[in-house]
Amino acid sequence: MNPYPIRACSQDDSDTLSETIREAFLDVAERFGLNCHNSPRHPSNCRTDWILRDMNRGVVYYILEKDGQSAGCVAVEKISDETCYLERLAVIPSQRHHGYGEALVFHALAQAKDMGVRRVEIGIIAEDHALKNWYEKMGFIEKAGRDFSHMIFRVTFLFYDFDLCRPCPGPES
Repeated sequence: MNPYPIRACSQDDSDTLSETIREAFLDVAERFGLNCHNSPRHPSNCRTDWILRDMNRGVVYYILEKDGQSAGCVAVEKISDETCYLERLAVIPSQRHHGYGEALVFHALAQAKDMGVRRVEIGIIAEDHALKNWYEKMGFIEKAGRDFSHMIFRVTFLFYDFDLCRPCPGPES
């Protein structure tokens, strides 16, 4: 059982979600030299219309609230009968190191498993070794890396396979 209040979002939450994502990814953008010119689709530039467009195509957002305020969010997109994407995992910097990111990932994995998929995939900045290690500690496995012509960074893809990995994790009590 998750000790943190995580709920599914509606379109009414789209402004809060875009603000949460922008704030959470600002330090990543600064660390890797990303801006609206060289990485216009990076989450640090997230806008409300991105969230609404995602929701309209079936992406489900979840928000973790602390004291009635957003502490973080995550999204799950079912892309096939076998696979979901974990997207937009974001924890506001002042709320980090409380287990919220892990709780959001575990929640996303549980939601994906309930959707009947076998695998959850995520893409991250390849040079973000600390983030890669964090996902690997939760059971994610590196799949591949790829360069995209519209991105200034290489992307590393990781996956969580319910058949290969330990049972769907949960936050430690």
